[in-house]
Amino acid sequence: MTTIVVFVEQNSGQPVRASLECIGAARAAGGSVVAVVTGAGAENAAAALGKSGAGKVVCLTGATQHSPDALARDCAGVVQELGAKAFLAAATATGKDVAPRVAALLDVTILSDVTTLANAGGAFNATRAWLGGKALANLGSSGAVFVATTRPNAFAALENGGTAEVVKKNASTDGKAVVTAIEAKKGGKLDVKEAPVVVSGGRGMKGPENWNLIEDLAAAFGNAATGASRAVVDSGWRPHGEQVGQTGKTVAPQLYIAVGISGAIQHLAGMRTSKVIVAINKDAEAPIFKVADYGIVGDAMEVLPALTKAVKDLKAQK
Repeated sequence: MTTIVVFVEQNSGQPVRASLECIGAARAAGGSVVAVVTGAGAENAAAALGKSGAGKVVCLTGATQHSPDALARDCAGVVQELGAKAFLAAATATGKDVAPRVAALLDVTILSDVTTLANAGGAFNATRAWLGGKALANLGSSGAVFVATTRPNAFAALENGGTAEVVKKNASTDGKAVVTAIEAKKGGKLDVKEAPVVVSGGRGMKGPENWNLIEDLAAAFGNAATGASRAVVDSGWRPHGEQVGQTGKTVAPQLYIAVGISGAIQHLAGMRTSKVIVAINKDAEAPIFKVADYGIVGDAMEVLPALTKAVKDLKAQK
């Protein structure tokens, strides 16, 4: 079986979900996964990675500060030591910092933000968006090692794996670049990538003056974030941070409510992995209904207040 090395980020001993999805992508591609984890709490994180599909975990210990170039040397060393055919990392801020360095050390090309991954006899190919999401490119590499970052929420994380062999190694401590401090984001609105419920609006909302209806429904759920289509963001109604789609954020909540969104392929690419999709649109022929689990044909201005009241009444009964 082809060996794939996956860099796993962790926070206080808990693996980051985007990294678990990256392991899932490697397993789905038919790879034998060797996870590399480092930092304070790495040993606790390593113990849990077997359940997510890793067959072996290399736990790098001894580094007191994060150095992306030192970590990249360690990851590249693991790849070379095992003769791995691929190296993957999640397309997070850290993953985007480390993976290109690994590719440079291995003298190969990196493919960024891929949304599919396949392996045929050790030859990997992947899909990623091009031209602002207007085209999907199927890419491969002739390099000795396939290096890529996986887009968060584009792959499924495994939850029923087994146990993994854990091997400890000393981490390199002579990096040129060192992270001295991390300033946490101040509390605020729930991010669409993290929320279990997302309520998104499109041009069917008619204008920014009606967005309070989207926000009221999200507030009624209590654990929901608001999202938007590209058309809405391009029109200046909502900030880019709320954009869901190929050129925005990919989400996979338990519940996704699309209000006044027609369902262009670029938007579907960013939310079709949601567990339950509810579409509200006055056009019964809108493409969004083809992927929706439930659909409401009607004017959002009338449907949203009624739906918000129903959610509030239901929560009041609990």
